[in-house]
Amino acid sequence: MYSKTLSASLYGLSGERTWVEVDAGRGMPVFSVVGLANQSVREAKERIHSAIINCGFRFDPGRITVNLTPANRKKDGSHYDLAIALGYLYSSGQMAEGEAPEAMAFLGELSLDGRALPAEGVLPMLTGLQRSGIRTVMLPAANLEEAKLVKGLLLVPVNGLAQAAGWLNGEEKLKPVEAAGAAGLGLTPAEIPDFSDIRGQEMVKRAAQVAAAGMHGMLMIGPPGVGKSMVGKRIPGILPPLSYAEQLDVSQVYSAAGLLREGRPMVRERPFRAPHHSISSAALIGGGSRPRPGEISLAHTGVLFLDELAEFSSHTLDMLRQPLEDGVAVIDRAGGRCEYPADFMLVAATNPCRCGFYGDPVKPCSCSESDRKRYMSRISGPLLDRIDLHVVMERPVYGEMSGAEGKRTGSAELREGVMRAHAVQAARYDGLGISRNSQLTAALIERFCVMEEGCRDIISAAFSRLGLSARAYHRVLKTARTIADLEEAELISPLHLSEALSYRLPEKYFG
Repeated sequence: MYSKTLSASLYGLSGERTWVEVDAGRGMPVFSVVGLANQSVREAKERIHSAIINCGFRFDPGRITVNLTPANRKKDGSHYDLAIALGYLYSSGQMAEGEAPEAMAFLGELSLDGRALPAEGVLPMLTGLQRSGIRTVMLPAANLEEAKLVKGLLLVPVNGLAQAAGWLNGEEKLKPVEAAGAAGLGLTPAEIPDFSDIRGQEMVKRAAQVAAAGMHGMLMIGPPGVGKSMVGKRIPGILPPLSYAEQLDVSQVYSAAGLLREGRPMVRERPFRAPHHSISSAALIGGGSRPRPGEISLAHTGVLFLDELAEFSSHTLDMLRQPLEDGVAVIDRAGGRCEYPADFMLVAATNPCRCGFYGDPVKPCSCSESDRKRYMSRISGPLLDRIDLHVVMERPVYGEMSGAEGKRTGSAELREGVMRAHAVQAARYDGLGISRNSQLTAALIERFCVMEEGCRDIISAAFSRLGLSARAYHRVLKTARTIADLEEAELISPLHLSEALSYRLPEKYFG
């Protein structure tokens, strides 16, 4: 007999309907799975065989063929188990209804004793199913909280194959749950350290505020121990909370990566990712034989902090160039192409040379000129061009460290300005598909980065003196627009432009 059930496949963050056809008939005992199934899908036959028997159903010897359609797309994951097992029960005549409901999808892995185990990537798969018109989904009870984020779906949570079959047969009483979504803004975790812990470095704190206000990339360069890492780790504490739409976007990435924990079905705070400099290109950008999101996608809408930037592989760093420009990580494989969102704020820190003391007024540098250039050459010009703010950090004086002199700006004060600037940008770009200055295109820069008299002379002189590229020129204007927004100014003044130009890396550190 033939039966057909509905499940879903995941390509990047795109969930698509996948039909599971099962034909059980006479012949030599064989259980074959076709339709470009990978190893985890082909192993389903062993799990399903044991689960069916251990749940009290019969497993008749014979020829069983499972086809996953469309057959021209690769199928990954173990979440097809429930659909295949129920398909077999229908095709072998063990289900009272005779055929599976076509308007209902089934997701979930099965253990050998028939328990329904949670599946990875449920959130984007359900979103895709909903777009294709499916309104009812049966899935493991452990995935229920995550699934309830997709408003409008009718969810049937089950603990195992026996309960699923019993409910479909009308023998088991289960109450379907209507997904209502979730409400509320994201959170700023209290455990994020405060900028007031950093004594001195007020100019760097200002640069961090500008970067956060427009979600601009920021590179800090300076000798060891001046506070570069401390600044980077505190930036998430001055960013505005995630909107509900942003929470859903980030949660889908974490769902696809299998990082949504039980009791935490939704990412409510801005991500902060700080990978070690030994990370591989695939781990940073995403990929693998079974493509998964990388660190840049896990940092989507949040901060990617790369400490000791010059210690990273130059090949790995250069792979950041396209995502920084487009906000998307594209992974091409022989079996297809998938995309993950990667609109993150890059915060990086590095020493100016291997010994760390080039340009330091106290400790002399022990590196030769060629050694220094070789060390910094890992940070390519095109990558540097894509980072909006370049900040040189110097060692603080004793009076600042002891607290005897100078102010100690805290996160609350910095965050107040950031929130004000984000509100200005949200109102300005309403309906344009962007929400902050770092997303401005060349056409929108011309429209919104309007300068006062005198700015043209400043930018003209800086263009030749700093050797700005067209990209760097646009990034200076975007930074100037953010500085103006912090003061709620409509036009970019010469003062705003001069400050934006000051955030470019001096040639002596890179040349």
